[in-house]
Amino acid sequence: MDKAEVRKHIRALKAAVSPEEKLRRSEAIMHQVEALPEFQQARVVLLYWSMADEVQTHAFVERWHKEKTLLLPCVDGDDLRLRQYTGPQCMMAGEQFGIGEPTGEEYTDLDHIDLIIVPGVAFDRQGNRMGRGRGFYDRLLKTTPTAVKVGLAFDFQMLDHIPVEPHDIRMNLVISE
Repeated sequence: MDKAEVRKHIRALKAAVSPEEKLRRSEAIMHQVEALPEFQQARVVLLYWSMADEVQTHAFVERWHKEKTLLLPCVDGDDLRLRQYTGPQCMMAGEQFGIGEPTGEEYTDLDHIDLIIVPGVAFDRQGNRMGRGRGFYDRLLKTTPTAVKVGLAFDFQMLDHIPVEPHDIRMNLVISE
């Protein structure tokens, strides 16, 4: 399958799972993240504010933001800017996609990010990731070469192989149910 076919296939699989089931599966995935030594040792973690069809991160962000520096991406044109999550009061709907984004100062000390938790449309057994097609995360991940990169996926998002291009950044680990 090419990338468009993979995206269409995964979109259909996601649509077949109820919001309640996505939340239940997400909780199991996020418990695995909490058990990772890389997460336990991390002081600065970049993750994402989940959309309805992604592994849900809202409760995780709320649970950990007082213990660790949690960064969330904010869409700025074709790039992602990072800002710290300090609580629900800091969130607003992003201008381009309406995804929740924190307000406040941009976080620019990218060398201090210990762990990056990334969504994706699909992942393969080799750690390759396929996103939604705009390259936001690939561009950001190139600027954080020392951070451990962890992809999150529901089991049905894990494929044997996905199409890979030279600019695609591989994950160190992918966690699913």
